[in-house]
Amino acid sequence: MARKTDIPSSYYGEPRKFDPTFRGPVHNRSCTDVVCCVIFVLVILGYIALGTVAWIHGDPRKVVYPTDSHGQFCGQQGTPNANKAILFYFNILQCANPAVLINLQCPTTQLCVSKCPDRFATYMDMQYQYRSNKSHWDYYKQFCKPGFDNPRKPPAQVLRDEDCPSMIVPSRPFLQRCFPDFITRNGTLTVANRTDFKDGVGKMRSVVDLRDAANGITSLLDAKEVGMKIFEDYASSWYWILIGLVITMVVSLLFILLLRFTAGVILWLIIFGVITAVGYGIWHCYWEFSTLRGKPDADVTISDIGFQTDFRVYLQLSQTWLVFMISLSVIEAIIVIILIFLRSRVRVAIALLKEGSRAIGYIMSTLFYPIITFFLLAICIAYWAVTAVFLASSGEAVYKVMSTQPKCMYANLTCDPETFSQTNVTKVCPGSQCTFAFYGGESLYHRYIFVLQLCNLLVFLWLVNFTIALGQCTLAGAFASYYWALKKPNDIPACPLFSSFSRAIRYHTGSLAFGSLILTVVQMFRIVLEYLDHKLKGAQNSFSRFLICCLKCCFWCLEHFIKFINRNAYIMIAIYGKNFCTSAKDAFFLLMRNVVRVAVLDKVTDFLLFLGKLLISGSVGVLAFFFFTRKIPVIQEEVPSLNYYWVPLLTVIFGSYLIAHGFFNVYAMCVDTLFLCFLVDLETNNGSAARPYHMSSTLRNILNKKNKKNSKRKGKR
Repeated sequence: MARKTDIPSSYYGEPRKFDPTFRGPVHNRSCTDVVCCVIFVLVILGYIALGTVAWIHGDPRKVVYPTDSHGQFCGQQGTPNANKAILFYFNILQCANPAVLINLQCPTTQLCVSKCPDRFATYMDMQYQYRSNKSHWDYYKQFCKPGFDNPRKPPAQVLRDEDCPSMIVPSRPFLQRCFPDFITRNGTLTVANRTDFKDGVGKMRSVVDLRDAANGITSLLDAKEVGMKIFEDYASSWYWILIGLVITMVVSLLFILLLRFTAGVILWLIIFGVITAVGYGIWHCYWEFSTLRGKPDADVTISDIGFQTDFRVYLQLSQTWLVFMISLSVIEAIIVIILIFLRSRVRVAIALLKEGSRAIGYIMSTLFYPIITFFLLAICIAYWAVTAVFLASSGEAVYKVMSTQPKCMYANLTCDPETFSQTNVTKVCPGSQCTFAFYGGESLYHRYIFVLQLCNLLVFLWLVNFTIALGQCTLAGAFASYYWALKKPNDIPACPLFSSFSRAIRYHTGSLAFGSLILTVVQMFRIVLEYLDHKLKGAQNSFSRFLICCLKCCFWCLEHFIKFINRNAYIMIAIYGKNFCTSAKDAFFLLMRNVVRVAVLDKVTDFLLFLGKLLISGSVGVLAFFFFTRKIPVIQEEVPSLNYYWVPLLTVIFGSYLIAHGFFNVYAMCVDTLFLCFLVDLETNNGSAARPYHMSSTLRNILNKKNKKNSKRKGKR
């Protein structure tokens, strides 16, 4: 009598039945998930309509050009500000934060100018000097409001009406805005070699006040100089960077093609290397334990000394090394036991890795499919970014009351700059300004800008996931054609990659869109949780933060699980041409019936691919380091002169990793496809002449499987 804990053979579905007409990916198939396909097409048309509406209402110049206090663009052609591309702040001391400056929320008049001031001056000093030399006014008035030309107007009235700034300080443009020209000399902060200046209202101020008002601007200015040097380095080294990336492509290709010969050797060397390293660790711990055991101070237990910030104290105790030795012994025993019981499955995993390398060797075009995926993703990202910019720049200029007084009752209320001087706001809140704040509106379209941005993000994620799904299904169909070819390479159909791509687009757009939509919904939930977590960072409610953290963890696991299910579902779609739900169920049950093989293959593949990426990017990075640091004598004279050698070095390393990642993603998809085909092969075939195994002879030998030869052929022999 079976135990209650026994799982029946049909718990994860019945094994797949033999189909005598099956010869690889099904050609006579019909469209799947048509409803989702129609919805997907309608969403794309709606996305195009959204982009069109955003293009009509939006104006990216609002993002590119700085805007003065009247909402006019600085540097816009065809306007009075065409030759005035820089924004000038009347009183930068009222701007307490650089983010305030960049977001145009500084409570002072903002004016478009052609150049920044290059000297210290005040309006009162200018009036005094104007009597003897009118050139002082000619220079100063370019920082006054357009049309103001009365240098004899009393300073009090000028400052009250904001006709001219009370002072100007030497500045230089950054982000098309005038910021004080800070220079540190011998540890002292200066502006034009001065440490103090007149503020225009009868007081002497320190340049430290300017630094406090524009906190962080000095580092930004330095960053601009660094950016220029980085650009120069790229301009002089781009040729060698491309050479490094081409070397990476060649090495990645050779690495994948040679895995058919080296996969087993590499993996077993690593396994025995780990066993040897852990064994040495056990011996070293025993040696330390036996050395310290006789010493009186070393017999103290860990609990007796308690927690110590200096961890070297624990290394002086014999008990510490005993714990290390026991832990390493347990790890060693687990590794050995796993190898003893799972050695055949490890051999199967290695054989599949070799078979994957052989498959790519026969279908070399698959290695270049990531270029198509990259191109489609670039279109999606560009369209999303442009639409987001146009949506963000939609609307008319909105003005708000900006006050220097923290308790002003009118602060942040909307206002009209034309009638602002006639209101009592300036009386209740002296010094307040009606300043341009942002672009918006009160229409139905403008009220739902945020919702449209969310729709833009949702469709963008859906398109990105669909593009990745299309690539996975296309590659799966091509590699499945290789596996189910009984005589390789003669039986491999012509142009398997193109045929697979055509089938995926023609018949399974709906299924791919369905799987992509499920993943997109989960990703949107994760984005919302990240937003809530960001908002709750300053909150004192520990329970809410704990709940958000748990939800983030759960949705992270759910996203990775769905990616795993989708990936295998797309493989089954590419082979059998069924809808998404049926394919996902069949793939899941097939994997669960072989769960140990799945775990072993997944980890072995992940480890080898990670090792390959690390090896390739690291090797090319080391070569680039020796080249750019002029440590290769043969080609020292060819090395360009650089400001920072790490700029091309990091570019080569990062680019090498991305290229290797693209190549190895194709290889991983190949191995996963061959694995599912291998499992189906085991369930549907028995090695007879009518039902021969399609797996390689290496896999058959590992599993003690044989293909029986036809009796007629035997008679002929």
